Amino acid sequence: MINISDSKDSEVSNLSSTIQDYLLLIYVMERDKEPVVGSRLAELLGVTPPTVTNTLKRMTRDGLVVMTKDGAHLTATGWNAARVIMRRHMLMEWMMFKTLPWSKLHSEAHQLEHAISSMTETALMEQLGNPKTCPHGNPLPGCEDSVSDWITLTEIPAGGTVIIRRIHELAEENAHLLDYLEMKRITPGARVAVTEILPFNQTITVEIDNQSVTLGNTTARYIYVETQTSE
Repeated sequence: MINISDSKDSEVSNLSSTIQDYLLLIYVMERDKEPVVGSRLAELLGVTPPTVTNTLKRMTRDGLVVMTKDGAHLTATGWNAARVIMRRHMLMEWMMFKTLPWSKLHSEAHQLEHAISSMTETALMEQLGNPKTCPHGNPLPGCEDSVSDWITLTEIPAGGTVIIRRIHELAEENAHLLDYLEMKRITPGARVAVTEILPFNQTITVEIDNQSVTLGNTTARYIYVETQTSE
């Protein structure tokens, strides 16, 4: 068994669930080179800008982030803690994968990720075969190369056939969107054909299992795919 140091528990055990939520979101945004600004955090977290400002001040005081003119940035301590929390979140999703609907995994794991110990994390990693992605296709920390070749659905021309591989973490925050994607079978592993692109209203229509599904570009840019040659 690969041991995961108990020191990781000390990195996160004293952090409130709110701070852990901020760490995860900032981690994803920084990983993807998206500016971490207060207005964007407030939008994604569903809180007011003053609430974000006060929370970031506490995180700065506690050595988790630093503030620059470009926004918030995780310190080494914040980055390491965020990676631990993200890994545990994704392992919780896999643990419930065969029990709950795919669209419910994120919200349920969100309730459990804070209570996982290093011992449980180690055991789950081994039991699950050291997965490189979560059930939504997002990379576990340290496995970013495993998803680097996938491109967004918005980059596929009409007539292209693709395999859905990943629904981005920021889309996972929208429970209604996940419900819709699951209902329409737009989930990792699904094969779809792009049948129509309408720039004037920013939509993409795909066909899956002889059913047409129209998605806005705002949603489609969070869906990553692997290209397939036409048959």
